[in-house]
Amino acid sequence: MSSSNVSYLTFGIVLILAVVFDLGLLSKKGTTVTIRRALFQTAFWVMLALAFFGFLWYENGHKMALEYLSAYLMEWSLSIDNIFVFILIFSFFRVKPAYYARVLLIGILMAIVLRIGFITVGIAAVTRWHWLLYIFGGILIYTGITMFFAKDEGQIHVEDNRVYKLLKRVLPLTGDDCGGKMVMVINDKKYFTTLFVVVVLLATTDIVFAVDSIPAVFGVTREKIVIYTSNIFAVLGLRSLFFLLRGAVDRFAHLQQGIAVVLIFVGLKMLAEWLDFYIPVYVSLLVILVCIATAIGYSMYTTNQKGINK
Repeated sequence: MSSSNVSYLTFGIVLILAVVFDLGLLSKKGTTVTIRRALFQTAFWVMLALAFFGFLWYENGHKMALEYLSAYLMEWSLSIDNIFVFILIFSFFRVKPAYYARVLLIGILMAIVLRIGFITVGIAAVTRWHWLLYIFGGILIYTGITMFFAKDEGQIHVEDNRVYKLLKRVLPLTGDDCGGKMVMVINDKKYFTTLFVVVVLLATTDIVFAVDSIPAVFGVTREKIVIYTSNIFAVLGLRSLFFLLRGAVDRFAHLQQGIAVVLIFVGLKMLAEWLDFYIPVYVSLLVILVCIATAIGYSMYTTNQKGINK
């Protein structure tokens, strides 16, 4: 069995065991997830991702392992933007806290399936048309510059979401959670509840963000195993991050600028390869770490300063 097959097999086994462990021991249906539990779950997924980093180093060497770590950190930081939108969706549909964990789980599992399809198509396209990488690089630079200077990012209106409008047009909706059900039969007619709509919006929202994040990971690595695993580990950690950060999103006000710099750097790195100039993987990792850490640190500092001045 090749080294690549061993890595895929190991990842698959670890993933199944981890999801079963998370569902069976860390999450119970109908219970509210506390900050303490969310912290434990977040640590669990982060440590699992880092353990896989160690496995890749042992099995495939330091280069692939560092590429994986760089890609994971980038995807993990980008996922915080997803959480902000998730909070808006839950608030708009008035989802009860008791249903948060189950709805997030189903939505995120759907998002993983969609991401796998999206990544597979992306890999096939880049393998056939290598010049697409340079277009991705240009898109990332433009996205990064736009994101860096964007104002009032929080002004997102769920009622204007195209997927939500489509669901209202083609499906009979109840406008109620019906006691935590996804589907309800009323007068012999099947209706879809608000929880069903929320699940669909969570999954499709993640794909919207993946339009930026997946091209970005191609700027870090071309290894299929790294692209798949870094994305899946980052998305799996979204649920615990949601509970950990839902009351503290405002404390990360400047993370957007840090992510923007990372996207610009990755875009420039992709375009530099056109000129046969290759940036070492450890440089990419260092840039990503510095940008994210600086943005988080500055966000927390400015938030504390505002609290002191009040």
